[in-house]
Amino acid sequence: MYEKFQQYLQKELDTIKADGLYKEERIIESAQSAEIMVKGKKCLNFCANNYLGLADNPELIKAAKEGMDARGFGMASVRFICGCQDMHKKLEKKIAEFFGTEDTILYAAAFDANGGVFEPLLTAEDAIISDALNHASIIDGVRLCKAERYRYANGDMADLEEQLKAAQKNRFRLIVTDGVFSMDGNVCPLDKIYELAQKYDAMVMVDESHSAGVVGKTGRGVTERYNLRGKIEILTGTLGKAFGGAMGGFTTGKKEIIDMLRQRSRPYLFSNSMAPGLVAAGCRMFDMMAETNELQDRLHENTDYFLRRMKEEGFDCKPSESAICAVMIYDAAKSQVYAAKMQERGIFVTGFYYPVVPKGQARIRVQLSAAHKREHLDQCIEAFKAVRAEIEGK
Repeated sequence: MYEKFQQYLQKELDTIKADGLYKEERIIESAQSAEIMVKGKKCLNFCANNYLGLADNPELIKAAKEGMDARGFGMASVRFICGCQDMHKKLEKKIAEFFGTEDTILYAAAFDANGGVFEPLLTAEDAIISDALNHASIIDGVRLCKAERYRYANGDMADLEEQLKAAQKNRFRLIVTDGVFSMDGNVCPLDKIYELAQKYDAMVMVDESHSAGVVGKTGRGVTERYNLRGKIEILTGTLGKAFGGAMGGFTTGKKEIIDMLRQRSRPYLFSNSMAPGLVAAGCRMFDMMAETNELQDRLHENTDYFLRRMKEEGFDCKPSESAICAVMIYDAAKSQVYAAKMQERGIFVTGFYYPVVPKGQARIRVQLSAAHKREHLDQCIEAFKAVRAEIEGK
């Protein structure tokens, strides 16, 4: 049987390659930072989720080492079998304090948090109303749940209202949205979503993975941006982006919701607890967030400067209130050529195309970091101009 399957797979892979859409993994030969080594050459990294520049932060590295010295390398089991360490509870409390919520549950990754949140809480009597551009982890989590599914166009409040009207026959209603939509960089209109939720008796869940540490004056996400701290029932997020760039996810929100997830959420019940080193670094990271707003301020300055300059140079960039700048290329194959030629000029970026984004909407997604210096931003802009001139003659 495998010989037949092998031939089928090889044919599909050959088609992907012929279409110029084959994904090659690029090997980084250094720590993750604003400057990295790729194939022995120094590059500026503009495609990492390292929004606050903490992926190689000495304080977090030190905290991780101390955590391993104090509590070991791994947990070797799941929490309901062998318990958890005091550090895990400490980190959960710090996350709740950061977001202004009642309680928190930790997961191995944010994908697990989103995959494990719906099925334990909702049944076939209930409704999930999901933004059309929500992350794949939300989509997969919804698929695992028997609740009736509704979908509204990205950020379209008129459409959301229509879906809420249709869902009035259901017992409980949960509106689900990304805080920042990672391909476009736009922030969800949470203030309007909350108003509709109040009007139509619904709860709200926000995935803060790309917004936590970034959006809001102190980086506390979209609930801070819209003055809704503590009012949203469920928030999910990750420690793998702005918060150190390592591993670990979480769901934080209303106490009873978190308690039910501890009882029934399958990724929590059947996956190992986060490793002690990651937990210790996470605790230190949230302490740093409370001590200073320097990194968030620097990130916002870098983002504002880069977006303004790219638009001045005539690039077609999606509107953004986050640290993501989508430079539209539209043609999938051309986006790959753009990314390759940018790397030749020492700029590490990635081209995104279908199925990650809709057909005909290929782009280079530039991600800004507090670790970028002004000269890094200027170098990236100049590289975009040079590649555009080479490819398009502009």
